[in-house]
Amino acid sequence: METLLLILAVVLTVVGIAGCILPGLPGTVLSYAALLCCYGCDTTLLTPTQLWVWAGVSVVVMALDYVLPAYMTKLFGGSRASAIGAIIGLFAGIFFTPVGMLMGSFLGAVIGEMLHDNSDPARALKAGVGSFIAFITGTGIKLFASLWMMLIVFRELAAALGV
Repeated sequence: METLLLILAVVLTVVGIAGCILPGLPGTVLSYAALLCCYGCDTTLLTPTQLWVWAGVSVVVMALDYVLPAYMTKLFGGSRASAIGAIIGLFAGIFFTPVGMLMGSFLGAVIGEMLHDNSDPARALKAGVGSFIAFITGTGIKLFASLWMMLIVFRELAAALGV
């Protein structure tokens, strides 16, 4: 059973890292599931406290992934309309490649701002850039968390193998 859990943990880790970039896969949640698999092993070095901390990290990272585009859009001078447009564009872009998510958030912010006030296209473009930066930042945060969890999974694998 332990071997099966460790194999599943490695698979979930790899898919979790891919999910940080690919749309539709909750990368940090899958990486956290890998930690849960490791915790089920007899040789685990994980503590319940560590699992709770990583659960919290996973929830915060997921929330940031959805909130950051709207926040950064407003930070870059966009109105509420561009922030809403960024969120709508992000969700619309999920049905396409990662490029669709990038462009969806950017275009949603620009279109939302232009619908709100079409007299300043430069401000609309700046709001779109804020949304783009937020998407890149969110992806980086997800990758960082998932890669850190991958290191923990590999430590658990090494402990199970006696290395």
